[in-house]
Amino acid sequence: MKPIWIVDDDQSIRFVLEKALQREGLATRSFTSARAVLDALNDEAERGPQVMVSDIRMPGTSGLELLEKIKQRLPGLPVIIMTAYSDLDSAVSAFQGGAFEYLPKPFDLGKAVELIRRAVEESRREEFTETQPLQAPEMLGQAPAMQDVFRAIGRLSQSNVTVLITGESGSGKELVARALHKHSPRASGPFVAINTAAIPKDLLESELFGHERGAFTGAQAMRRGRFEQADGGTLFLDEIGDMPFDLQTRLLRVLSDGQFYRVGGHGAIKTNVRVIAATHQNLEQRVKEGTFREDLFHRLNVIRLRLPALRERREDVAALTRHFLQTSAAQLGVEPKRISPEALRWLERFDFPGNVRQLENMCHWLTVMAPAQVIEPKDLPPEVGYDKAACATPATVRTENAPAQDDAPAPTPLGANPTAATPPAGMPHTPWDWEVELEAQAHQMLAADQPEVWDALSQRFESCLIRAALSVTRDRRVEAAQKLGIGRNTITRKIQELGLE
Repeated sequence: MKPIWIVDDDQSIRFVLEKALQREGLATRSFTSARAVLDALNDEAERGPQVMVSDIRMPGTSGLELLEKIKQRLPGLPVIIMTAYSDLDSAVSAFQGGAFEYLPKPFDLGKAVELIRRAVEESRREEFTETQPLQAPEMLGQAPAMQDVFRAIGRLSQSNVTVLITGESGSGKELVARALHKHSPRASGPFVAINTAAIPKDLLESELFGHERGAFTGAQAMRRGRFEQADGGTLFLDEIGDMPFDLQTRLLRVLSDGQFYRVGGHGAIKTNVRVIAATHQNLEQRVKEGTFREDLFHRLNVIRLRLPALRERREDVAALTRHFLQTSAAQLGVEPKRISPEALRWLERFDFPGNVRQLENMCHWLTVMAPAQVIEPKDLPPEVGYDKAACATPATVRTENAPAQDDAPAPTPLGANPTAATPPAGMPHTPWDWEVELEAQAHQMLAADQPEVWDALSQRFESCLIRAALSVTRDRRVEAAQKLGIGRNTITRKIQELGLE
């Protein structure tokens, strides 16, 4: 069998993948640059790879440029793109060039091997589907759930299929709808959005389908509705779950045969519109309750995309916060404010019932209201739960109104996500698994060949424990040592070694 080609300028990544694949009985060949790969392909004696796994960012020719050249020579070759920069642009660009799959770093080794095995099977069947070129708008998100959304946008890029986007209010459903439109064959057509919950029932029919002159009091001229305005493009129906029942029948007819009548009109109007709908409600439950038509639900629910709530993607809070602080400053014409690590940890542990929209509004508020250029925990708005007097641990604000946590310093984060300790008895557990976060941070540091990983992570772990104990005991070292199960001399020495004086 032909080998798996691994292309990465990072020696540790190449080594780890080689050993894992060799244990699975798969032959490998490694390259440090795209140029070396192209030189190998020019060798007439070279059989070529079975599958190629390539990083995106490398010196010289990038992984995406290499992907383009490989596809010109070997259009059926499965290519897996790896990147430590897990954003929508990378995901869509990878699918744009015909990538088999997109693998964000750091990755789970077992899942990576499983993915490569799938690619090998695909190569053997000589079946490969190319994704057409896309250009992505800016969407931030490194959480696995957002990576799934990015993949879906890439895979739906050349489809006109109806899409139903579900997710809580403020989670960014319209942004995803715009991305789906921009990457579709209808990108040159109009994108028309309407919030069906924001328009009174008596006016919604006219808004959707238009009206003829004299159709009702005040209709002094003919007006084109949103379906006509969106002809040849995309119509985004936000909060579709709140559409009045009688209008649902008219919408179903348009989706079925592409025709409708203006209010007061007698001639059928043909329209060519792709419909993307969104809702924060449980449409299946509304169907059972008889407030939403079952046939309309099935017509809309062809492809469903679920957007995660912000509390499900806490690792994205830092990047989103910095982005919104930048955009707020640009809108106001002021210098962007920075946020301290302590304040960021409070935000990362807040549940954001209003999701991304609430975080964006909060950043606008901070840009105006924070007194200094560096935002500290005391500058955060009251709903975050920071106790200026007691400096308590950030309250994990939950939709079910869980109580706030006891006084304790916020733990030091290990990598992109905060490490959450177990809360006091009777208090709710934080949603993070600190062992998983520790392992992820260790993997990242080891892959980057950082020195003295053991000492660095051990010291940060010990610092977290000692700071927590000193906070609980109000800086009484002997009592803190007793609670931790260590000696008095040990805690004194550790405080000095770790710089906790």
